[in-house]
Amino acid sequence: MNIHRRFTIQLFIQLMLIFFLVASLIILSAAITGFAIKNDEMKNDLSLAESYFISENITISDESADFDAGLQELVKDQKGWLMVVSSDGEIMGNFRTPTSILSHLNQNGFSGLLVNNQAFDYTYWQLDEADAKSPVVIFGKENVATGLLAQAKEQIDWENSQLDFSDDTSKLLTENSGFVQLLDQSGNVINQYQAEDKPPSYSIEQILSLNQSKTDSIQAYHDETTNQTLLVGVPKQQSGPAAADQFQSPFENSFLIIFILLFLLLLGSTFWYAHKFGSPLLHMLKWIDQLSQGNYQQPLNHLQEPALYKRNGKLKKKYRLYKDLIMNLSHLTDTLKENEEQRGKIKLTREEWISGISHDLKTPLASISGYAKMIEAQEYSWTPEETRAFAGTISSKATYMKDLLEDLTLTYRIKNGALPINPEQTDVDELLRTTIISFMNNSNYNDKILQYKSEDHNIQATIDPKWFQRIMDNLIENALRYNPSGTTVTVSLAKIEDQLLQITIADNGIGMDQHTINQLFNRYFRGTNTSDSGSGTGLGMTITKQLVQLHKGSINVKSRPGEGTVFRVLVPVRQFGGEDEKSA
Repeated sequence: MNIHRRFTIQLFIQLMLIFFLVASLIILSAAITGFAIKNDEMKNDLSLAESYFISENITISDESADFDAGLQELVKDQKGWLMVVSSDGEIMGNFRTPTSILSHLNQNGFSGLLVNNQAFDYTYWQLDEADAKSPVVIFGKENVATGLLAQAKEQIDWENSQLDFSDDTSKLLTENSGFVQLLDQSGNVINQYQAEDKPPSYSIEQILSLNQSKTDSIQAYHDETTNQTLLVGVPKQQSGPAAADQFQSPFENSFLIIFILLFLLLLGSTFWYAHKFGSPLLHMLKWIDQLSQGNYQQPLNHLQEPALYKRNGKLKKKYRLYKDLIMNLSHLTDTLKENEEQRGKIKLTREEWISGISHDLKTPLASISGYAKMIEAQEYSWTPEETRAFAGTISSKATYMKDLLEDLTLTYRIKNGALPINPEQTDVDELLRTTIISFMNNSNYNDKILQYKSEDHNIQATIDPKWFQRIMDNLIENALRYNPSGTTVTVSLAKIEDQLLQITIADNGIGMDQHTINQLFNRYFRGTNTSDSGSGTGLGMTITKQLVQLHKGSINVKSRPGEGTVFRVLVPVRQFGGEDEKSA
């Protein structure tokens, strides 16, 4: 999955998660608001309560009903009463139920409730809505205005338009903050009681709108004899602006809570997104900045450990979204680091090559220059034999310089991995036989004895014939060149468990001391002593070891002064991964 698709999916998932959280928050807030409103309305008017609330606060046991203290307090505050009646009309329990209701209900059954219908407002619930025979809970509130009107109209002197209230009626009006107004047929107030804040007269529209008053519960009685109207009213419970504020406050508080929570959610989401998506990007920008400054490694944390990974080596969760980008950056970092190291090696190799070649060419060039000046000197007359001798020395030194340049180039190519190896299936036994024969036919080594031994005349291996031939030539030539007449050199070929080739070059010559053995494979160990025509370039054994290692093999030497020398070369039979592989 590429980073574009992964980023899109992650963003979609996160947005859906935030949408789900916001929707849940809104639903939760609406539920809390609705519950608060319902609870507030119920506290002001129990008749609006749900049946589950009534069921939770009334306990039925042994045909008897018990009321919760909180429910009793609500009923008392609303100046109402409660009664639980069975399906058979039996009273199972009551709280503050008027005696008149109880007596009428006992005498007349449910029809007794109709007797006081005008004096009370009723609401009822079934305790178990699934059971038609479950007890019924009745909540009643006295209609104060109706009761006061019934008492007041009996105590009016209609002929003289006088309010002649008894002490009980006056007390009841005072306790309920009620008022009384007596109107003539034109709507003018001709007498009143506790109605100083009421209008002195009423229009037809005002009379008709009395039943819709938001502040007072008003009842009216019209006396047909005197054509007068009696108005009795009491303030509505929890009415007016206070009630409106009370009902509005849950909405206002809920919206405020929702706004605050949404703001906090938005703020938290912003910081979360900044941390989730911004922190990794800043880290990778720092990484790129380090690369631009030549620091080819990943940024480290305060513990000097890679900041991208856990201790178990796994990528940290917040960086997984950028996995492809991190892999590309890691690859770029490794490539730049390798290029930098390669540039350093090339620079060092170049400097070593220049230093080495200038040092190695100085002596033969001096010899060539000296002999050339001797030949061109006018004060001397050289014989033809001397001139030929000088020319032979110059030719020898030129050949040495040519060999030195070739050997220097070869050793630096091997060192820097620039020498191509072309492995192929080779008959090693045949290669060694041909090599031995070529040395036997060389007249320079007629004073030496050269022998060849092979345990098998068909030993195959995957090697580069050209460079393997160079290894054998160097080792055999050294054994022949640097030993006295009569030395026997024996070349042996064997296989070790079909996995390794073992080539041994042993002689019984002058041998070497330990210091010589330790320095044998170092460059220029034998120096460039041009006075000895057989000294060589001093790079032969170095090249030999490098070529053996290039064949993934090893070479070691054992020798003692006066006891001869033994070289052993071990090379894997299939060191390049298979017989058919043609290049390294």
